[in-house]
Amino acid sequence: QVQLVESGGGLVQAGGSLRLSCAASGLTFSMYAMGWFRQAPGKEREFVAAISWIGGVKIYADSVKGRFTISRDNVKNTRYLQMNSLKPEDTAIYYCAGDTSGNALSRGTSEYEYWGQGTQVTVSS
Repeated sequence: QVQLVESGGGLVQAGGSLRLSCAASGLTFSMYAMGWFRQAPGKEREFVAAISWIGGVKIYADSVKGRFTISRDNVKNTRYLQMNSLKPEDTAIYYCAGDTSGNALSRGTSEYEYWGQGTQVTVSS
């Protein structure tokens, strides 16, 4: 089992920045990748970014490329999502998710077995 706990959400004005953290515990040696997803009211959960657990390979959604950066701290078993130039349309609950399948970095929610509880990000205009 892997436990994931997000933190760092909040309210920010458009153009501002936030950094989300996702701390992993438990059987982290089984992790292949960690992803960030978000879900706005009335919308489906969508992919934001992902990073391979060991090699640090990264992928991003087109909507956040150039504004968001995913990173890792292997000592702390923590992954981060630095969000800059935030827009009102970035408002959502942000979730981190863990993938232990070991196949390839994925943008699909079904590939991730473990999920955090989510953290709210609100961007005001």
